Amino acid sequence: MDIEKAITDSISVKQKILEDASLQAQMWEAAEYCIETYRNNDGKVLFCGNGGSAADAQHLAAELSGRFYYDRDPLFAEALHVNTSFLTAVANDYSYDEVYSRMIKGSGKKGDVLFGISTSGNSANVVNALKQANELGMKTIAFTGEGGGEMAAVADICIKVPSTDTPRVQEAHILIGHIICEIIESELFPRS
Repeated sequence: MDIEKAITDSISVKQKILEDASLQAQMWEAAEYCIETYRNNDGKVLFCGNGGSAADAQHLAAELSGRFYYDRDPLFAEALHVNTSFLTAVANDYSYDEVYSRMIKGSGKKGDVLFGISTSGNSANVVNALKQANELGMKTIAFTGEGGGEMAAVADICIKVPSTDTPRVQEAHILIGHIICEIIESELFPRS
């Protein structure tokens, strides 16, 4: 294990993001989707992913529903995996590939936003959730690694981290998610 290499590799991925104006524009666009749904639709922002991406989904939902930088009103944001009874029932009775799409079908509405997070971009349950969200007229945003996988073809915005190294992609996902949360908070609750 080379600690310096891991840190250098992480910095390198973030440097590529820093130099990519189109990727940064996608971050702004994703934040604007969320701002619009909160302002105009009394909507919600939902997140889904598996494993480390589920942890990121829950983390980012908490930043919006709790607070990010400062005290302000809560925003409706939720990670779809937190209801374990629902998750395990649907996985058992239908398929794990349907756990998120079924929840979207029951709780999503036109104008809501869904973030699907997958380093490969190919997680079947996340792909299916994005497809279901599209059918309902929701805005869909994917966080993936380089290439985007299947999610690139089904999301309105696919933010592709320029790496194929799973830990480095996940580190960048949380950075990008934090930036989006900061934009949302500062636009909806400007400090005087």
